[in-house]
Amino acid sequence: MYDKYVIENGDTLSSIAAKFNTLESTIMDINNIAFPDALRQGMEIIVPKESEKYFEYYTIKKGDSIYKIAREYNINPELLTALNGLEDDDYIYPEQRLLIPKSGYSYYITREGDTLDIVADRFNISKDKLLSHNDIIYLLPGQLLVNKVK
Repeated sequence: MYDKYVIENGDTLSSIAAKFNTLESTIMDINNIAFPDALRQGMEIIVPKESEKYFEYYTIKKGDSIYKIAREYNINPELLTALNGLEDDDYIYPEQRLLIPKSGYSYYITREGDTLDIVADRFNISKDKLLSHNDIIYLLPGQLLVNKVK
């Protein structure tokens, strides 16, 4: 779930990340940006879509771990880290916010070589239904796609 964003005068990687409740590294990764100072006014980039429909937010407390949070919300720790642009060995910090997937949906993070047919098969739905549950599909590696569970 991505949106396009046109960089405005005064935008920094940090300010854009804060605006879309994501990490600077996530924006750099999905746009293949090697250096943060490569951003220019008028440049169009892809940013994670902030969608309260599919997620809730969790603010990390002292003593939390990815595994503890995943257990508390009954979700796969790998999905939790991937949704938040984290690696398994990344540190998390108090006051950091994480996206927590809401129940009632199934989630898939695209990989190199995915097609609409492959993803629709993974969800066991039609391409039309997949498109109806996702506003924009780029099929870039790392794009999150959702399916409403019956």
